[in-house]
Amino acid sequence: MSESIHWLPDGTPYSPRFGDRYHSENGGLDQARKVFLQGCGLPAAWAGQPQWRVLETGFGFGLNFLVTWAAWRADEHRPRLLHFVSTEAWPVSAADLLRATAAHPELAPLAEQLHAQWWGLLPGVHRLAFEDGRVLLTLYIGDAQAMLRQQAPTADSVYLDGFSPSVNPEIWSAHTLKAVARCCRRGTQLATWTIARAVRDALAECGFEVHRVPGVPPKRDNLHATYNPAWDPRPRIASLPETTPAASAQARHCLVIGGGLAGAATAASLARRGWQVRVLDEAPEPAAGASGLPAGVFAPHVSPDDAVLSRLSRSGVRFTLQQARQRLQAGLDWGPTGVLEHRTDGSPGLPADGQDGPGADWSTSAPPAAREQAGLPAEAVACWHLQGGWIRPPRMVQALLREPGVAWHGRCHVASLRAVPVPLPGDAPASAGAPIEWQVLDAQGQVLAQAPLVVIAAGAGSPTLLADRWPLQPVRGQVSWGRYPAHQPPPAPFPANGHGNLVPSFGCGDDAPSPAGDAPERGWIMGSTFERGVTTLPASAADQLAAHRLHWDKLQALAPAAARALAPRFHQALQARPAAGDNGGTEPAVEHWAAVRCTAPDRLPIVGPVDAQTLPGLWVCTAMGARGLTLALLCGELLAARVNAEPLPLDAKLARALASERM
Repeated sequence: MSESIHWLPDGTPYSPRFGDRYHSENGGLDQARKVFLQGCGLPAAWAGQPQWRVLETGFGFGLNFLVTWAAWRADEHRPRLLHFVSTEAWPVSAADLLRATAAHPELAPLAEQLHAQWWGLLPGVHRLAFEDGRVLLTLYIGDAQAMLRQQAPTADSVYLDGFSPSVNPEIWSAHTLKAVARCCRRGTQLATWTIARAVRDALAECGFEVHRVPGVPPKRDNLHATYNPAWDPRPRIASLPETTPAASAQARHCLVIGGGLAGAATAASLARRGWQVRVLDEAPEPAAGASGLPAGVFAPHVSPDDAVLSRLSRSGVRFTLQQARQRLQAGLDWGPTGVLEHRTDGSPGLPADGQDGPGADWSTSAPPAAREQAGLPAEAVACWHLQGGWIRPPRMVQALLREPGVAWHGRCHVASLRAVPVPLPGDAPASAGAPIEWQVLDAQGQVLAQAPLVVIAAGAGSPTLLADRWPLQPVRGQVSWGRYPAHQPPPAPFPANGHGNLVPSFGCGDDAPSPAGDAPERGWIMGSTFERGVTTLPASAADQLAAHRLHWDKLQALAPAAARALAPRFHQALQARPAAGDNGGTEPAVEHWAAVRCTAPDRLPIVGPVDAQTLPGLWVCTAMGARGLTLALLCGELLAARVNAEPLPLDAKLARALASERM
């Protein structure tokens, strides 16, 4: 689905598919600045706004995006958040993308950042993030009309771009322009370089007031338009049910209940949008529950039919990679090492065409060298996830909670919630539909805090706070792990998954050298069990022994070479264990860790309002199950996007699969 580019002698890119240049002889920079940016009244129009949403038809080489981003950076009155949404049916290669911007050195630093994230653009929705998440590029890869109808974003400005109507009529068709109009609010400004009569007429029929304006050479005229229909537009068909804003711009305060990965991700995503967020947790420190896992694997899920979980996991992995690169220290807190998936059941996993084009940026058949290093037999079925690795969840939680605007409050046991009416100014009487706020109460009924927006992200503690309104299930997970000196080789060169998960090397402890000057220790970890309905913590000695035995059996099948390296440790651990509390003063050969997770019946997270009609302002981000490392950060961003009426960060069909409304 990628575009093949020819380069003309003057350095202009040319599309053989459409038989047209990508831009005029001046390189397209004047067009980007004068036709689109200034044509939509930017940057003046966005001054002082909390967010601004630009919709573009036809991303091309991204010049319009880069120019808009540069203008945002240079503007002291810029909005807190810039959303740039663009459709593209035929994305160019990363190399061509960079080559096309080489003629504009002032944009080079931005173009290089775009180039670094320009990979894996399969059909669907891709969210690229810049400026610590304050400039968001959402790419709709596919037919513009279909993608706009599916995603239904709201736009404040529209850049109507694309190849000439004479060679690419579909992008300018009345049906496509109608889909664009459905994304506009009254007052949305639109700009384009074409003055084709058919385009002018279609825009007018869609409710735009259309005007010719002086053009940018070599064109004599351009078009400006304002969405201002003479009729009352039909209500927008949103990609997800609309919710009443949880708070005004002047009262953007939120409480998040739960200090694990889901809660911290939600808090950070809201804080980036200007919310003041208090995170309440009954533990004295963050990541005390399932997010306290010493280390774990994140990787795409694969399936021959590219099922919902496969597509969802790719969106999650992309966002996890962005956040890890921004917030964590590679080698100690995380590692983008790639992940070997051993398909121990022999199923193929990858789609038939999964190793061609942008799909190869995600996952391929495992190369012979990786198979050999893992000790797999020749007949083993395995794939290699290029965009995967390991991460220490507690480090990510701590980093997310450092986002400006987030405040952590430990030792806060939230027992229940209560809605209370907001006092109206003066003597105005309360009325039906009057705003409410939420109080969180401890076991004695004392108010711990109050806010117009509360997000339940308490993992296994969520069902109690939700009054068991959904059939959520606790699932205990146990892992086996161990330490080794940093100078020793790890038991394997890379993580593996498929029959359990193995992280062979991660930083453990405080990562500081010992007083003697020794290098910090490294760790390995293997897990996890999936014990439905079990909540007992700590696990009994018998349960711990059974977990070690299960992990040893799985490890031998998953990664035989690692099993050989760790065999002495597991053999020692599986022998008769000493009495509790008596290990002779020595470190155990294999250590144990356990926590209780929370899952929904369909084993997908739950994100959205609990009940938008009867419980306004009460939201949930929970049920991450065993996929929190891949999905939790994406879920926090999805919740923030819904609360703030932003373009969704993923395919609307996938967002609906996660939505609380499905419950």
